[in-house]
Amino acid sequence: MICALVCALGLNSMLQCVVRCTRAALAEPAGWVSHRRLNAGLKREDVVALPVATYAAAPQQAPAGCAICLSDFSDGEKIRVLPACGHRFHVVCVDTWLLSHCSCPTCRRRLSPLGAEAPLEMAIAP
Repeated sequence: MICALVCALGLNSMLQCVVRCTRAALAEPAGWVSHRRLNAGLKREDVVALPVATYAAAPQQAPAGCAICLSDFSDGEKIRVLPACGHRFHVVCVDTWLLSHCSCPTCRRRLSPLGAEAPLEMAIAP
């Protein structure tokens, strides 16, 4: 009985989400499409053009790590530094992320393809 109740609540939540998204797409199709394009990933050429550095651990400091895969950087490893915010990630990890998102995975600051970065507008609840 409890399992059926949980399934019914999950189905209800999913249907509400679909109805809400459909209403937004039908009410303001141009705004909805432009919002979706605005949050799309970068082109592969733009991702490859981002700077790459070789990691060298600073003495007597805790090792830094990639916020995507959660593993520490090792000496001599290639890392990509995002110019908008300076956050560092493994090249493979952040390239995969940036092909489907246009912002830093840590601070969500927008990366523009032309190099003119602007902060991502988003409401932060207290």
